[in-house]
Amino acid sequence: MIRLFVTDRGGTEHAIEALEGISLMEAIRDAGMDELLALCGGCCSCATCHVYIDAAFADRLSPLTDDENDLLDSSDHRTALSRLSCQIQLGETIDGLRATITPDD
Repeated sequence: MIRLFVTDRGGTEHAIEALEGISLMEAIRDAGMDELLALCGGCCSCATCHVYIDAAFADRLSPLTDDENDLLDSSDHRTALSRLSCQIQLGETIDGLRATITPDD
């Protein structure tokens, strides 16, 4: 199991355990955190699963794809640590990952 720490929009941190191989979006959704809309279901076509990743983990993630980068450009809340949680696959290298759900666009 992969352990994650996700901060909701109210500032509360939630400890989540998820199976290796699923996406961060799926883990957050499966944990019942409904602030993360993920309207496209993980197809990288909506940006409603936008999160901020803790800087300590940024270099452990796969690089942004052109599609992810374009979708993040549509957000008023994009930062250097922005990612779409549907594009982050869970594995041992990111065990302990901290992410924050971004404000609603």
